[in-house]
Order: sequence, then structure tokens, then C-alpha cells
Amino acid sequence: MTRASLDKQPHEVAAMFDRTAQRYDLVNDVLSLGQDRLWRRATAAAIDAGPGELVLDLAAGTGTSTDAFTMLGARAIACDFSLGMLRTGVARRGGSGLYGGGVRGVSFIAGDALHLPFADDVFDAVTISFGLRNVADTGQALREMLRVARPGGRLVICEFSRPVIKSFDLVYSQYLMKLLPQVARAVSSNPDSYEYLAESIRAWPDQAALAAVIQRAGWEKVAWRNLSFGIVALHRAVKPEAVNP
Repeated sequence: MTRASLDKQPHEVAAMFDRTAQRYDLVNDVLSLGQDRLWRRATAAAIDAGPGELVLDLAAGTGTSTDAFTMLGARAIACDFSLGMLRTGVARRGGSGLYGGGVRGVSFIAGDALHLPFADDVFDAVTISFGLRNVADTGQALREMLRVARPGGRLVICEFSRPVIKSFDLVYSQYLMKLLPQVARAVSSNPDSYEYLAESIRAWPDQAALAAVIQRAGWEKVAWRNLSFGIVALHRAVKPEAVNP
């Protein structure tokens, strides 16, 4: 199997990303027409991490998204359950291992978003970009993020969403289901995985529905902002200062 199914079995998703690791960032740049760089910058600005803060970047892949946080002076941990993605990120930075003191300001740690290998109340901010859609239990992942964030800590989710202009939504749907897989076959080492990408985006809840899921998981002050006409949305929230046991 070269792609995961929409029931998102963890071993299938991890194996799929292992196979796409080498060219993953390049393919994303091509398929998004360079918009992924703008989305990363918007995520970093929303996190607004400063010197002395600790950021957890989940589903970090090769750590491309994580670099934006260290540039602002924070410490960052790139966490992913695809060892192939993590190893690619470490190798690109001239490192040889996943654990230890970090590579160029980023520590790479293998972990499952449903069972995070971190203590309670540790991180000033938790973020996940284009990865929440791939976990088997969205609510459980959000509760784990809540657990590891310190009281008052910030959550930022960057994820595909629903275009807000109906005519554009029709064009975008055609791109997802027809053109995107064709482009992926030309540039990706595992083009079948991008069929999963298109299908998972179509099945994902819209902006308001995801906000409701985040709130039910225990986060407060939930809000969102559309990027690229709603192709992507940034959802933000805060951990309550006192969480009921």
C-alpha cells in the first residue's frame, strides 16, 4: 500500500509519509504554487513565540515549519511519528540522530499526537500544520495538546479548510480531485499518497465545525482566520489558566 485510507490507521499514515519524505517539501511547494511559505509565516506570526519560550511543533515532518519559530528566538521541538520525515530533516541540517541537544536550534523527537511523550504543562505554545487532519482521533489529539501546554499557553492550527467563495470552491474542488493527483505523479516519489491528500481535505470539517471540536476539547477563546480565500484556515485558542480535573 502506497497511501493511507481515510480511517487513518497510524501505521498506514506513518508509512505513507516515510515514503514521501525525500521530496515532500518540494512537492508541497509545487502543489501549493508557493503558498505554503506564506502559510508558514502566518502560523509563526500567530504563535508569536519570543526568546525563552518553548514551542511544540506537531506533525512537523522535516522541520521546515519549525524553523520559523527558532528564527523568532524561541526553542522548538519538532515532533512527528514518521521516522523517515524526521531523519530527512535531521540529515538536511547535518545531524545524525533524532534526540539530544538539537540540530540548528530544533530538537527532533518521534511521537504520536494521540499519546505525546511529554509531561503536563510544559509548552508555551503548541502548533500543528496540515497534520491534525491525519490523526485517527481529532478530539484526543486536541486534548493531548491541551495537557502538554502550560496554563495560558497558546494553540495554533494551520489546516486545509473550505473556500469562502462558492465559485472558487468549485474550481478548487476540481483541482483537488483531478489536477492535483496528475501534478503529484510528475513530481512526487509516491504520487498515490496525494490521492489521500485530496480525499482527506474534502472530508475535513469546515472552519466553524473545527472550532467547535477545539472548544469541546477544553480550549477557550477559539477563533479562526482564513488564508488564501479559505483554502487554509488558522485556528487559534488558549488553554484556561485553571483546568478542571
